[in-house]
Amino acid sequence: MSKVVLAKEAISHIKDGMSIMVGGFMVQGTPENLIDAIVECGVKDLTIICNDAGYPDKGVGKLISNGQVKKLIASHIGLNPMAGELMNEGKMEVVLVPQGTLVEQIRSGGAGLGGVLTPTGLGTIVEEGKKILEIQGEKYLLEEALKADVALIGGSIVDKKGNIVYRYTTQNFNKVMATAAELVMVGAKEIVEPGTIHVDNVMTPHLFVDYIVKEGE
Repeated sequence: MSKVVLAKEAISHIKDGMSIMVGGFMVQGTPENLIDAIVECGVKDLTIICNDAGYPDKGVGKLISNGQVKKLIASHIGLNPMAGELMNEGKMEVVLVPQGTLVEQIRSGGAGLGGVLTPTGLGTIVEEGKKILEIQGEKYLLEEALKADVALIGGSIVDKKGNIVYRYTTQNFNKVMATAAELVMVGAKEIVEPGTIHVDNVMTPHLFVDYIVKEGE
C-alpha cells in the first residue's frame, strides 16, 4: 500500500476531539496543505500541540479562526490576536509552556519516557499543580510527557517510503513530533523515489511516517 495519498484521504482519519501535534515555528515547516484539508472537513473540539498559534490566516491559526480548536498547548500566541481573544473570553483553553520544556515533553513522549525534570518555571505560576522533586539538593518541576493521536509535519524532500529531509529551520518541531504520535502525516514539498535520499541525509526515517501528501494536492 502506497503511503502517498491525497490530502482528503489522509485527513479522513482525523475525528472530532482528537489531539494533533503540528510542526512549524512561526508557520515555517507547517504543512499548510494538511491544515487546509482539516479546515475543509470541519472536524472540531481538537487539542492542538504546536510551538505557537500561527497567524490568523496561516498555520494552525486557520483552525483557530474556524472554531475547530478546543485546547491549544503552545509556547506563545502573540502572533495571533484571535487566539488571545478566545482565551480571554473562555472560548478556547490555552496552556502556555516554556519552549524548551515543550519540546522536551514531546521528545519524552516519543522516547517512551514519563516526563522531564526542569528548573524552568520554579517560583512562578508555571509550577502550580505540578510535582516538585528535589535531586542532589536542587529542585525541579516534573513536566509530564506529551503524545498525540496525530502529527502533521512538513517535509522538504520526502521519498515514497517516507524518509524525510528538512531544509534549514523547517526541521524545528517536525523531527521530534514525528516520534510522538500514533499517526503521522507529512506534507511534502517534493516527493522522490526511494534511494534518492542518501541514508546519511535522512532526518526522519520512514518507519515513523504513515501518509505522505504532496503540497498542492
